[in-house]
Amino acid sequence: MIDFEFEPAVRAQLKMYHAVAENLMRPISREYDEREHEKPWQFYETMWSAAQSLGPGAAPAKSAAADKGDGAQKLRNLYTVLSTEELCWGDAGLFLSIPNPGLGGAAVAAAGTPEQKERFLKRFREGKPKWGAMAITEPGCGSDSAAITTTATRDGDDFVINGTKIFCTAGQMSAEKSEGFVVVWATLDCGAGRAGIKPFVVEHNTPGMTVTRVEDKLGIRASDTAMIVFDNCRVPANHLLGSAEVKTGGFKDVMATFDATRPIVAAMAIGVGRAALDYVRDFLRDQKVPIRYGISPRRLTAVERDFMEMEVQLKAARLLTWRAAWMLDMGIRNSLEASMAKAKAGRAVTLITQKAVEILGPLGYSRKVLVEKWMRDAKINDIFEGTQQINLMIVARRILDYSSKELN
Repeated sequence: MIDFEFEPAVRAQLKMYHAVAENLMRPISREYDEREHEKPWQFYETMWSAAQSLGPGAAPAKSAAADKGDGAQKLRNLYTVLSTEELCWGDAGLFLSIPNPGLGGAAVAAAGTPEQKERFLKRFREGKPKWGAMAITEPGCGSDSAAITTTATRDGDDFVINGTKIFCTAGQMSAEKSEGFVVVWATLDCGAGRAGIKPFVVEHNTPGMTVTRVEDKLGIRASDTAMIVFDNCRVPANHLLGSAEVKTGGFKDVMATFDATRPIVAAMAIGVGRAALDYVRDFLRDQKVPIRYGISPRRLTAVERDFMEMEVQLKAARLLTWRAAWMLDMGIRNSLEASMAKAKAGRAVTLITQKAVEILGPLGYSRKVLVEKWMRDAKINDIFEGTQQINLMIVARRILDYSSKELN
């Protein structure tokens, strides 16, 4: 049975994350939204120091029971989505910019050998702030990750990578500004389709890896999003994560990475949606507008109906997200549930933030408050890590037991 009654130690950790969101992130949220390509280094240093104090391998919001070895450590993914919601209540862009292994680390965890996980992730437990990124999307390959054209050619003890990747979250910080790395997905055999796709760890400042553009964006502007060109970029053969055999791993590792990261993206959406909902609730209270629960829907005002619908959408998305993360922790395949959570949360946060702007009227549309920013930040959750349409297609395939050829 799934039990989401969290123990006191976990609740205390979540209060700590909320305090970070309220006291460190909210005060600089507007500033780094408007100064998109400037970096809040003091914030980075503070968050890096805090992460190091948790100790090697510590999970966000880890419970005291985890230290006793009684199995609570298995809830690492669930605790990650809980802490993600709290921090994105503060600012989703700043959350994405926090020094950490990021999507690159998720790829290493999903596809790497035990030795590779230790080798590449150990750096995030020491030294100066650093970032990890994943490079998968290409100019001619968006939602269809199987259409990757970036190549990796074996040359002696190395692989030589050629291709262009776009929309890499934290790409600039990982490739140029820290001792991080980028995990680039490339094909070993263009004729092998999905089976030929493999992940490679490319260290920061590797010759042949160049950040050619950093995007100007609608939302999550505190986080850098980069285009990276790989031009005869040479990496050691042991930087290929997992097996080099074409029939082993490959595209399945891409999907395994998404199964882990989609609940986190859903939690990001929930944090932004909760921020908007909390603001509207406080605004209505200050305006002496009641929200009357427990009465006939026919007697509710339009504002009450809208607000309750916002609450319902948020709670439904949260429960789907918690379930997807819990299943991953339990070793249960969660591809269906991860896509359900991602699709629901992306749609819910779009509705919630747009309604928040609508209810507040001119104030919501102005830059005097953060509500319009949350609406801009919200939309990306319906796009990256698989668009709404792609995730709904995955849900349909899983429920109907259809292959990608039968339902596309």
